[in-house]
Amino acid sequence: MRRLADALYIIAITLWVGGLWAIGYLAAPVLFTSLGDRQLAGVVAGKLFALIGWVGLGCAAYLLLFLVLRWGGRFFKSGVFWLVLVMALMTLASQFGIQPLMVQLKADALPREVMESVLRDRFVAWHGISSILYLVQSLLGAWLVVWSSRGLK
Repeated sequence: MRRLADALYIIAITLWVGGLWAIGYLAAPVLFTSLGDRQLAGVVAGKLFALIGWVGLGCAAYLLLFLVLRWGGRFFKSGVFWLVLVMALMTLASQFGIQPLMVQLKADALPREVMESVLRDRFVAWHGISSILYLVQSLLGAWLVVWSSRGLK
């Protein structure tokens, strides 16, 4: 059973961090360069970011449980635990804070597109915050991959 839990630990890190990098730095840029319609590209990219957010929350839940059970009362001394927790909190902030706010700004701009409305500056600001948060989370994810073996000890 321990080998299965260890394998799932590695798979969860791979799925979460690999998904972050694949969607954020491969799929989304390709959408914007390949599709002639930037609004459509944004809608599809938004759905992909939301999907990887849910995947991240599921992976984070498993990883945190794994680390607490593996490390017992010493889990708070594990750098891997804190990396996963910070990444999970960033995902929560994005999923339940920033993304719904951006969706609301788009809805409030109707019948115009948000980028053609008076809400453009607010949307751009929140999009920038979201992008910075995603970049930091991606870099923390790379750090998590490098440190992943520390969680198995």
